[in-house]
Amino acid sequence: MTEEPRSRRERPAKAPLTRRGIVAAAVQVMRSEGMDRVTMRRLAKELDTGPASLYVYFRNTAVLHGAVLDDLLAAVDLGPVGAAGDWRLRIEAVLASYMDVLFEYPSLAQSAVSARPAGENYLRLLEGLLALLDEGGVPADQAAWGVDILLQLATAAAAEHAGGDDPEAWGAARAALLAVSPDTHPRIAALGEGLFSGSGEERQSWGIRVLINGVLGTPRTGGESA
Repeated sequence: MTEEPRSRRERPAKAPLTRRGIVAAAVQVMRSEGMDRVTMRRLAKELDTGPASLYVYFRNTAVLHGAVLDDLLAAVDLGPVGAAGDWRLRIEAVLASYMDVLFEYPSLAQSAVSARPAGENYLRLLEGLLALLDEGGVPADQAAWGVDILLQLATAAAAEHAGGDDPEAWGAARAALLAVSPDTHPRIAALGEGLFSGSGEERQSWGIRVLINGVLGTPRTGGESA
């Protein structure tokens, strides 16, 4: 015996769309399927609606991806901002926590290179880093540009890590560098294994310190001061 079709009145009403609900659904899709699957069409299917309904809240997929990133930035540990100790080390700690969030979701890390978050969690991260730069005596105009390149380095490092290492390609590149002749490439030959020394964490930490010291010691020339 076939079941009578249910009228619209008998069907449970769908929950109204909200920006918060769309982001929550996008995060769920990203976690299970990857950021490349977070599209308006895929989310519309997830939320049982049409793609056009989502454009009311997000003008394009890039803005949506920025909102997903901002949502996950809630997990960044900003405790070091108000703690005691060397301000440089506390910047390192905050950026390490930021990278940990990106490391957890490889597709998010790669998307974060171009995503432009603008929500409260991103603002908290930005404010925290600026507070530490201010504590270290970094001039405001240098901090305004410096915070950007610090986040760029951390994001790029996470994206590179997320891409994974191809042992065969890495081994071939290493072998080529170690096989150079000191007659034609004396500096490469002199460094040898030094080009590959240090762990990834050590090299990242050093890179952040280089940038911090550069931001502190390099005045801006040209352009307006902050």
